[in-house]
Amino acid sequence: MELRHMSTESQIFTVTRMAHGGEGIATAEDGRVVFVAGAYPGDQVRAELTKVKKRFARARTLEVLEAGRYRGEQTCPTAAHGAGCCDFGDVVPELEAELKAEVLTGQLSRLRGIEIPELSVRALKPHRGWRTRVRLGTDAKGRVGMRRRGSREVITEQRCTQPVPELLDGLAPATGGAEVVAVWDSEGQRHVVETRSAARGRRTEKIIRVLEGPGEVTERVGEHTFVFPPTAFWQAHAAAPEAYSGLVTEWLSDVEADVAWDLYGGVGLFVPAIAQATGEDTRIISVDYSEAADIEQPGVERVNARVEEAVAKLPDPEVVVLDPPRTGAGNDVITRVAHTAPQRVIHIGCDPATFVRDIRSWWESGYRIQRLELIDAFPGTHHFEVIAQLGR
Repeated sequence: MELRHMSTESQIFTVTRMAHGGEGIATAEDGRVVFVAGAYPGDQVRAELTKVKKRFARARTLEVLEAGRYRGEQTCPTAAHGAGCCDFGDVVPELEAELKAEVLTGQLSRLRGIEIPELSVRALKPHRGWRTRVRLGTDAKGRVGMRRRGSREVITEQRCTQPVPELLDGLAPATGGAEVVAVWDSEGQRHVVETRSAARGRRTEKIIRVLEGPGEVTERVGEHTFVFPPTAFWQAHAAAPEAYSGLVTEWLSDVEADVAWDLYGGVGLFVPAIAQATGEDTRIISVDYSEAADIEQPGVERVNARVEEAVAKLPDPEVVVLDPPRTGAGNDVITRVAHTAPQRVIHIGCDPATFVRDIRSWWESGYRIQRLELIDAFPGTHHFEVIAQLGR
């Protein structure tokens, strides 16, 4: 019987490798690839088929028959009750970065003919209690919690292990149906605000109501202070801003630059890192369309516009740092940036598939990867960051 006629029946699958997006990969008896949610390499599972196509299928794990080396105990009570927060909460912590490196290596293998340098892997600590900002849902009574995976339902009785310990303590009820953003900043101040619900994959920065805190977040990285609204983008892991900034400074330390671009710059996290590496005389231009990013910051020129619209109007740079959203920078932006012939590019990617696509665009524009580092800045989840140094 063909797999496509068995969509309501459970099957036994052995997972051999990991796919981008947090699903295990198995092979059905008829040769079709099956993406199995909730399974890791080495696992043998009984799974329910949820989607069947001509060349592939998707399944959901019902029972683990034999655990592989990556599987441990689920450490997040909220995820155990079906929330979409810690989808890697049952991965052995010491092996999580290795598993993510396997995912990235699989994506990089698609870049045939492109030389890939040795991959450096770093896991940020702590592994639990690391998240300093979180977006939460509310139920009809205004109770705050994580959303059930693939649903608008809010889980209010269990507590996710990602947020720093103080972030979710005693959160007061909010407006029923609202989105709530909670932030713990560098001064130990909690900020809680209500926002409108955003479409999947999109951000909303409009604050409807401030529930707690002064309405402006203060973050410090080294000697530099950043002040911005709670809904503005900032790296979620407590150790990430320092780690990323340090890497940017290190990888630019041998470059002299009259002009540097900070693309998708947000509130300007990388501006001090660029200045430290290239010198105080460097003209740094930070581009981001976010209203929250349109703030005053010493030593930087702000361009409040979309990157694809702004780059053609800027003076040619020697250095470019870009940290695009999950959708990537895209071929059009990369081609335009490459046309200005920067000496050094630092490209930060938070999605391995779009990162690899962007790397191919850089290669087609004459740039080669010189350094490559995976940073596990999202422990307990399938997400991670990749940072590449590129040059001609």
